[in-house]
Amino acid sequence: MGIKKYEELSPDQIEILKEIGNIGSGNAATALSSILGRRIGVDIPQCTLAGFSEAIELIGDPQRLTGGIIVRLSGDFDGMLLHLFEAPFASAVLSVLTGRENVFPNELSEEDISALSEVGNIMSGSYIAAVANMAGMKIDMSVPCLAVDMLGAIISVPEVELSQTGDTILVIKENFTIDSVEVRSEILLIPSAGSLGGLLDRLGAAT
Repeated sequence: MGIKKYEELSPDQIEILKEIGNIGSGNAATALSSILGRRIGVDIPQCTLAGFSEAIELIGDPQRLTGGIIVRLSGDFDGMLLHLFEAPFASAVLSVLTGRENVFPNELSEEDISALSEVGNIMSGSYIAAVANMAGMKIDMSVPCLAVDMLGAIISVPEVELSQTGDTILVIKENFTIDSVEVRSEILLIPSAGSLGGLLDRLGAAT
């Protein structure tokens, strides 16, 4: 039977999942540095396990306008990966890739959307590759979908699709420095209940 709620996880399992967050985040930061051709400063990420409602509280105001790149996962691991970013992150990335600065998520051009989607695709792919390598899994990714909406609305997408099979989210808060500008983004790894148990089993931390 799959683990449905994060309260069902043992302390050792929580630490293992946080370690996955750390390693995956490092891979994503390396990918971002490669895309931008810049040295990226990165703090140690903050990794927290939570349910859907707690995850929104951890990230911030649900009414806040946010950009989100949604990737659906399948294969040996079912679920979603959600990469959230605010205007400072988008502006710092787009200033390097397109020369545009001070870009707000609701003012994205087609070129901006394409650039951010590609960044999200590569960062997400690097993160998932780290998880797959650690667990010896084959994880397939969908084409990324970029959405700009209130935070609560964006998180409602995986909540509607996955809350019936599980209520565990790995929230990874990342702080980057790009050209001396400090920005942050969040990565949410949202597994189905069966996939969470399978992942822990592959990592030698089954219930």
